[in-house]
Amino acid sequence: MTAGDSVSRRGFLAAIDRAAADLLPAYFALVMATGIVSLAASIQGFGGLAVAMFWLNGVFFAALWVLTVRRVVRYWPRLRADVSSHSRGVGFFTAVPAACVLGTQALLIGRFDSVAWSLLIFGAVLWVLVTYAVFTALTVKAEKPPLAEGLNGGWLVAIVATQSVSVLASQLAAHAGAGHQALLFIALVAWLGGAMLYVWIISLIFYRYTFFPFKPSDLAPPYWINMGAMAISTLAGATLITSNAGSPLLHELLPFLKGATLLFWATATWWIPMLLILGVWRHIVKRFPLRYDPLYWGAVFPLGMYSVATARMIEALELPFLSVLPPVFFYAAITAWTLTLFGMGYRLVTSAAANRAHA
Repeated sequence: MTAGDSVSRRGFLAAIDRAAADLLPAYFALVMATGIVSLAASIQGFGGLAVAMFWLNGVFFAALWVLTVRRVVRYWPRLRADVSSHSRGVGFFTAVPAACVLGTQALLIGRFDSVAWSLLIFGAVLWVLVTYAVFTALTVKAEKPPLAEGLNGGWLVAIVATQSVSVLASQLAAHAGAGHQALLFIALVAWLGGAMLYVWIISLIFYRYTFFPFKPSDLAPPYWINMGAMAISTLAGATLITSNAGSPLLHELLPFLKGATLLFWATATWWIPMLLILGVWRHIVKRFPLRYDPLYWGAVFPLGMYSVATARMIEALELPFLSVLPPVFFYAAITAWTLTLFGMGYRLVTSAAANRAHA
């Protein structure tokens, strides 16, 4: 190895170390967004694009876990502080839907059943660890921020995480053999629990929006998860409906499943004009600068999820007159994904150049 190679290797490792030290817990939203846009592309008939995004998402997932493990090993105090942070702690929930959405890609696009099973187990274990670690830490900490400072739309990723486990469990139930009914029961319980959690958290968020002063900076990109959490709840419900064969419990609950799924879709749809209006207020009226932020992946995901969820609901409830919506939101999602990916690439290139100049 030459001296130049040694210097380059040290520089690369130093860059990895910096990235791990400062890694935003919510960065797994990159995998969530890429995965759901890939699934939307598959539904809309863009098979080649869906496959390419599946493999790209595997790279993103692996890279983020390399950084996360390095952060655990070298920067444990920072990670532990993030867990008990009201603003950053909920970002850890993004690791759960990242695993489960990638698992759905593996099952439906890659046809890798064993990979999908592994990711379901991994996602379910992560859900238990993150749920009780984060909520316990936030409950018992001595000093807490005011509601207006500590609460944001990112808290709803907890619902997205729960519903992502439900979706993948329902999809794999047909491959579970004797465990078919048990896995559908787990999916049902996760779906119901996620829905109840949404009621608790969105009540606080809506209260915070309407009864506290609101600045453009408060309207961070994850506010789109207000809609995304209901969209994935719609998808989870539609998946349970189409998976009810062989489950007496789901068959008995079918009218409830259909009504609740439509309720979740209606709620998600209600949010869309409101979020667009608030976006115009933030960036046009208040002229808040639009620049790359890793949190924007949390805004891409709901667009793709609404496309996929609506398409699956149309099949489950036989509503063909809504068929115009999935392609519209797919094109919106792929456009947002492309722009955000470009912003991420530009940020990485300029950061690398700045680090080289500093060195």
